[in-house]
Amino acid sequence: MKRRVVVTGLGVVTALGRAVETFWDRILRGESGVGPITLFDVSGFRVQFGGEVPWNAEAENIANSKELRRLDRFTQFAMAAAADAVSDSGLDFSKEDPYRCGVVIGSGIGGLSEFECQHERLLHKGVDKVSPFTIPKLMVNSGSGHVSSMYGIKGPNFAVATACASAANSIGDALRAIQYGDADIMVTGGSEAAITPMGLAGFQNMRALSFRSDAPQKASRPFDMHRDGFVLAEGAGVVVLEELEHARGRGARIYGELMGYGASSDAGHITQPDEEGRGAARAMSMALADAGLNPDRVQYVNAHGTSTPLGDKAETVAVKRVFGDHARRLAISSTKSQLGHTLGASGGIELVVCALTINRGVITPTINLETPDPDCDLDYTPNVPRDATVDVAMSNSFGFGGHNASLVLGRLS
Repeated sequence: MKRRVVVTGLGVVTALGRAVETFWDRILRGESGVGPITLFDVSGFRVQFGGEVPWNAEAENIANSKELRRLDRFTQFAMAAAADAVSDSGLDFSKEDPYRCGVVIGSGIGGLSEFECQHERLLHKGVDKVSPFTIPKLMVNSGSGHVSSMYGIKGPNFAVATACASAANSIGDALRAIQYGDADIMVTGGSEAAITPMGLAGFQNMRALSFRSDAPQKASRPFDMHRDGFVLAEGAGVVVLEELEHARGRGARIYGELMGYGASSDAGHITQPDEEGRGAARAMSMALADAGLNPDRVQYVNAHGTSTPLGDKAETVAVKRVFGDHARRLAISSTKSQLGHTLGASGGIELVVCALTINRGVITPTINLETPDPDCDLDYTPNVPRDATVDVAMSNSFGFGGHNASLVLGRLS
């Protein structure tokens, strides 16, 4: 029999702040974290804005200055979000069996900035000038590895790389590890720091990004008829999962029960979604079946909602496939309207939003939804938050490569 799993800690690093309460307050105020990119010279780029995290690595108090030189930006984000989630959970890992604790923190791209930096050194300064820290800094599993070392966690420890579904797949794998007895505690989520020259150029040149340079904060506009692409962003979202009785035994605060997980593949185009939403619908249906819930039990869906013309339409079709008539009674919103698209971190950040929605009784808005698209005709909570009782929420994450993942979080009963 599967063991029950609950969420006991939340941590985020976003363009709207690191502290969960600051992040939540700014989300409810309808703020946008999108602005000019300052990490490098963007004068030669057509896209010059993104969801950049305000970050002073030494001030964030995650490592000393010597250690920081060995950490890529995405790993720093992962460590900061994990530290906040663990602190929020009240766990003391020195009192836990380290072999019963694990880490799964994914990333779609990993240490892209380190790769670019060291490639430049190789080309212009020679082989011997490439840093010996290059591989440990750029590898996708760097975040999970450093978080496990921070706490002496010796159980399952790995990373998932499924593009924009990385965090959701990581959380799903962590859920399974606890459900089937491989661990009692898992620190899990995703991290990304792909606002780099190569990252921006690559997404720009494949025409995946919004070109709305005249109004960057209006550029991410999921489900709006005038959407023209996503906004590249960075950040991390990490949660602590625990077996229910373990959490109860230590008197932990419980944000909700992670009830279901589903994953599928479109098995089609490497970047474009299935226009009929079949793979996405399959992931959602699997998550509901795993949770043992009928579709009408769900009140809220945190959509993948990237603001791409094809993606938002396909997700709308998929939601209708799964929920039928109930789709029109769902409240749906896209956190990416405010943060931009954090790629492999998005599923972690958005599960945090789902947990807070259930606990605070507020559905977050989809900002910049000004002109409804006839092909996107559901309730996307336009522009302002809404008070509502939410007992069951679903979070969707769909990635390049045809990866689809859905998570179901419910109020503990």
